[in-house]
Amino acid sequence: MLIPSIDLQNGHVVQLVQGDKLAVQSDDLDGWIARFSSFPIVQVIDLDAAMGKGDNSTLVRYVCDRLPCQVGGGVRTPERAQQLIDAGAQRVILGSSLFSTTAVQVDRAREFTIAIGADRLIAAVDSRGGFVTIHGWKTATSVTGVDAVRALSPFVDRFLYTHVETEGTMSGLNLDAVLAINAEAPGRIIAAGGIREMTEVDHLHTLGIDAVVGMAIYTGAIKL
Repeated sequence: MLIPSIDLQNGHVVQLVQGDKLAVQSDDLDGWIARFSSFPIVQVIDLDAAMGKGDNSTLVRYVCDRLPCQVGGGVRTPERAQQLIDAGAQRVILGSSLFSTTAVQVDRAREFTIAIGADRLIAAVDSRGGFVTIHGWKTATSVTGVDAVRALSPFVDRFLYTHVETEGTMSGLNLDAVLAINAEAPGRIIAAGGIREMTEVDHLHTLGIDAVVGMAIYTGAIKL
């Protein structure tokens, strides 16, 4: 399944290359909502909240009122996760709150699960060079993506694996990396990072893996 992404920064819909360089900026939020209205789920990421530079909470709620969403970015407490569910999010994506620079924070994961249930939680395993990266992809950890999935499997329903090196580049998804993660949690993986054409999405679908697509949609490389 293809999951379109709406990334929010400074009140705009954006697409970044590797979480850093601005490549696309749009103020047509309603237009993108209309384009994505037929999809079973849409991913919404508050980039400012993820980077600890404010938030786009009003826009997140606006989108959740109009689309079925999985929402992430700066979800640091179970209370915040519950607020997003109350705002209409169907799933909440957790990232930095689940990791220190050296370990998976299993006790924190358990707190989130108790608060809103594993079926509403997605763990973001954003990886660079095989290791999880946190704080808006600015801080490296010594935790591998595979180890993260093993540790967090009891606490979340799904995993969002983003291959940071290719994110926003439309250079093609690193399928080998995705398959290594999928081997630990088959049927529970959502892949992102570099997807450039529908053949990749279709191939992932045959493997039981969903695909988040941003840049290829916003640049027109993939036609909806």
